Amino acid sequence: MSAVLIIYGGLKATIKILLVETHKRPEDYQGIRKEFTDKILFGLELLIIADLIETLRKPFLEELLIVGTIVIIRTILGYFLSKETKESFF
Repeated sequence: MSAVLIIYGGLKATIKILLVETHKRPEDYQGIRKEFTDKILFGLELLIIADLIETLRKPFLEELLIVGTIVIIRTILGYFLSKETKESFF
């Protein structure tokens, strides 16, 4: 589901950019970027939740270590994406 959300956000952003470029529509690139970044952040959060639920179903030590590493990486990515979004829009 999160992959669908991220792909949807990417396609929507691509279409908006193409419309801006071809029809010279008055659209803000920062707004398009923020919308796409929000979709990515939400997709990352869904992936973290899905990994945690999967680990609860099969709680082996190796699985816990793998999921813990993945959660840390996705949390760091999400943090820096949200920080960049806040800095570029304020």
